[in-house]
Amino acid sequence: MLRTDLRLEWLVSFLSVVDTGSFSAAAEVVHRSQPRVSMHVAALERDAGVPLFDRDRRPVTLTDAGTVFADHARSILRQLAGAEAAMAGYRGAVRGLVTLGSYPSASVAFLPQLLERMARTRPAIKVVLVERSTLELDEALAAGEVDLCLRPMSPPAGPSVEHLPLWWEGLIVVHRPDHPLAELPEPLPVAKVAEHPIITIGRLGSPTAMGFETYRAFRERGLEPNAVQATNQPQTLISLVRSGLGIGVTNLLAVATADTDGVVARNLDVPCGRRVAVHWSTTSPLTPPARTLLREIEASDVPTGTRRLALGRP
Repeated sequence: MLRTDLRLEWLVSFLSVVDTGSFSAAAEVVHRSQPRVSMHVAALERDAGVPLFDRDRRPVTLTDAGTVFADHARSILRQLAGAEAAMAGYRGAVRGLVTLGSYPSASVAFLPQLLERMARTRPAIKVVLVERSTLELDEALAAGEVDLCLRPMSPPAGPSVEHLPLWWEGLIVVHRPDHPLAELPEPLPVAKVAEHPIITIGRLGSPTAMGFETYRAFRERGLEPNAVQATNQPQTLISLVRSGLGIGVTNLLAVATADTDGVVARNLDVPCGRRVAVHWSTTSPLTPPARTLLREIEASDVPTGTRRLALGRP
């Protein structure tokens, strides 16, 4: 039975194994020996009364019980970080610099209100905005160039990265008014959309691009999109569609924040969409200004037209 005197370092070691996929890699991340990490996980499993990992597979994978427990463990550590940030206010006003990475449509639809509120209520904290593509944000986070970053949850971020889910948004098809798809009712069937050249987001030809939501939407229906061009700038995608190069498939906020004159934006008939989260590295503790910004992000309203996510589930 899990007891109230359970040690928090056990949770840290456990989640490091979850994030890295191995006990040896987790030991490097938390700066402990591998036997120590194994002892922490074994102690958790003993108290929980069930195995948390399937050790017969490589990389090690969570059991069903382990998946449920990981959600609770992350929540416990988030609550602790929130308590620390709250107490910091009583030890003196939090001040300092925090660097926030973001991608274009989130910068337009989500950040203005957040940054205005931070400037008004937390004037001692200076937030520096860094705009990059999704894959470039991963590189910036790994290099320590940003403290936090807003990015889609697909493709998944690398190991030693924690995230807090924020919102879900649907996928949108963009085409010219005279395109054959204009004759079809909304939402547009994926099979019909797949018949045409597609302009999408990400990096054309990159193996990682296969993890983006657009590719997943087609492949979940057994289809292969004919991607002819890709961009990370919503307005560029709209302009390419307007020029007749192809039809665009992208996320809702990309369309909502762009000038769509001369094109038509319509819903795509798929259940999957874009999930967005705030991410940070677990290789070093967040600074007090970064923890404060994280709490403000969590408390912010999600953009219009999106749906709030909770506990890492869509």
